Amino acid sequence: MQTHQDAVENTLAFLDRCGIQLSDREKGMIEVADFGLPDYPRSGLQLLTYINTPRYCAKELVLLPNQTCPEHRHPPFNNTSGKQETFRCRWGEVYLFVDDEELSLNNANGQPVCQPPEGYEQWYTCQRYILLRAGEQYTVKPDTRHWFQAGKQGAVISEFSSESRDDLDIFTDPNIKRIG
Repeated sequence: MQTHQDAVENTLAFLDRCGIQLSDREKGMIEVADFGLPDYPRSGLQLLTYINTPRYCAKELVLLPNQTCPEHRHPPFNNTSGKQETFRCRWGEVYLFVDDEELSLNNANGQPVCQPPEGYEQWYTCQRYILLRAGEQYTVKPDTRHWFQAGKQGAVISEFSSESRDDLDIFTDPNIKRIG
């Protein structure tokens, strides 16, 4: 079983691979999100929030190999339409599943590119995806269901968004608790 300290050390190693330099203060701010599920690190996410104000937010997201961030959406709040976020892949590959009809429904040979975590399949309803590789990005519209999974080597993603209110996120799986 991976400890919190192991997860932080792995996150730092992934960020270092990308050449992302952190201050000691930032290293201490790394969050390990297990979403209250018992299968971390299969389901989970490691992140660092640089800034989060009512105007904008910037984060680094780290996914271990094949790690999955569960399906969720960012609903409207405080007279906003909800969080709009741009994911920019810095290293590795990430499959971003989004409720967006402009995206492909499946890959060229019709085989699934990745699978939701075993035992949780019912909570993953988005079937359309985009594969992001280093240097590619995609913007998820406010209040849009999405989930994402790293490729075989893991992934580092920079997230740029409007204000982030993780406490308001609505997950498809009602058992999820958004706690670090």
